[in-house]
Amino acid sequence: MARLYVLLFLVQVVLAVVALISCLSADEEKVKALPRMIWVLIILFFPLVGSIAWFLVGRERPAGTTGVTGAARPAAPAGRPLAPDDDPEFLASLDERSRREDQERLRLWEEDLRRREEELRRPDDRDRPEV
Repeated sequence: MARLYVLLFLVQVVLAVVALISCLSADEEKVKALPRMIWVLIILFFPLVGSIAWFLVGRERPAGTTGVTGAARPAAPAGRPLAPDDDPEFLASLDERSRREDQERLRLWEEDLRRREEELRRPDDRDRPEV
């Protein structure tokens, strides 16, 4: 039974630490219901209840999350894509780089073709009969 109490105490401490970090790192406009310092005091003086209250009431939930599980993917911050393949600038840079590589490859192929054609046009000394 003592082990259970120790485990529950550790869970309570971890929850309070996570709630404090969340509270102190949250943007001021995302803190709801009470001022930030009041939330910090509530979490410190009533660790279990204060931590749970902070996560349920005190902070604004990120847009795009549903329920307690947060099953939906959180929305991207305003003006910032979620992934590189959603970023138009990144896609444009890939397109430009691909275009440059293709042009360089085409230039090398054309040079190689010209060199081979010149070799075919030159009279070959080996084909002439010796006198």
